[in-house]
Amino acid sequence: MLYRNLGQTGEKVSILGFGCMRLPTIDNKPDQINEKEATAMLEYGIDNGINFVDTAYSYHGADFDSGGMSEPFLGEFLETGFREKVLLSTKLPSWIVEKKEDMEYFLDQQLERLQTDCIDIYLLHSLKEDYWENLNSLDVFEFMDTIQNEGKVKYIGFSFHDELDLFLEILDSYDWDIVFTQMNYLDESYQSGINGLNYLSSIGMGNVVMEPLRGGKLVNNIPPEIERLWNTSKVKRTPVQWALRYLWDMEGVSSVLSGMSTLEQVKENVAIANDAHPNSLTNEEKNLIKEVSRTYKEKKDIDCTLCSYCMPCPQKVDIPTCFKEYNIAKILNDVEASSMQYFTLLNQENYASSCTACGDCIPMCPQMIDIPEELKKVKELFGE
Repeated sequence: MLYRNLGQTGEKVSILGFGCMRLPTIDNKPDQINEKEATAMLEYGIDNGINFVDTAYSYHGADFDSGGMSEPFLGEFLETGFREKVLLSTKLPSWIVEKKEDMEYFLDQQLERLQTDCIDIYLLHSLKEDYWENLNSLDVFEFMDTIQNEGKVKYIGFSFHDELDLFLEILDSYDWDIVFTQMNYLDESYQSGINGLNYLSSIGMGNVVMEPLRGGKLVNNIPPEIERLWNTSKVKRTPVQWALRYLWDMEGVSSVLSGMSTLEQVKENVAIANDAHPNSLTNEEKNLIKEVSRTYKEKKDIDCTLCSYCMPCPQKVDIPTCFKEYNIAKILNDVEASSMQYFTLLNQENYASSCTACGDCIPMCPQMIDIPEELKKVKELFGE
């Protein structure tokens, strides 16, 4: 297993991280982990070089607002002799923090659930504008300074699922140690994307990539035209290999989190990581990955370029985000995942269903899109 510096923390982290969001379950019940299978997966991964394990308060819970089973399971597992072998990461559930005392309340719970005196990496989970504004109003900076000074956590960071401007604003507001962002070859222009990742690399910030396989959509049910493209390569690789090698080819990526759910996936990802080196892809291979990305994006239904000339909308509809999540749903044939993003990123007034068809946006669109008509399709797909 290869290791890279975790920014300026001084830690060496395996390029493959173990994400505990998708551990195997019993009868597809998210709050019932198959502990025997999950234990075998973690044991194999750590024994074969993985030294970074990530979880969160809500993982494997009945809903996003309650404590899930991932942290307690992981706490039990690590107590069997693995705690000192890994960097342990978990996250504050930003969306259910209502008062300043809640932050310490959740952290103390998590320390107990994980059976540890100190969490190596503690993140503000899934920051977006309203979560960030709320945490700011509750003196989150003081909280982060305090828990580090008290030794409850070693490193402080945040995970992010919003746009680049907000990303840079948050990044400049505090002396962070590490940042988690979503990236894969399809998402270079999505959320903070490749520009955010390159900026983190340029300032020497520890960074971890989430969703390298886009929730499995880049490796399952591959469209025939995509298969044909991959098969043109002189070096034959699986879609998993292409997706992971794309990220590990970048020197600035500290680690890539994979949400593995079977032992076979762990073995496959470890094998790929053992053969992945920065700058090892040829220009021809990099161009092939770009061509695959372009071919996926040609499947989008609304010809929006996200220029935002249509904004602001007098009804507060977030037109670019509505179109972006709609197109992603069409590109990857995954309404469920895009719907979750749609309702997470937007407030109710920003939904496509708030459109009154006033038409103010139509003359502003360089692509001459009939925006009110296209928003009807968004509303039909995602509902209200």
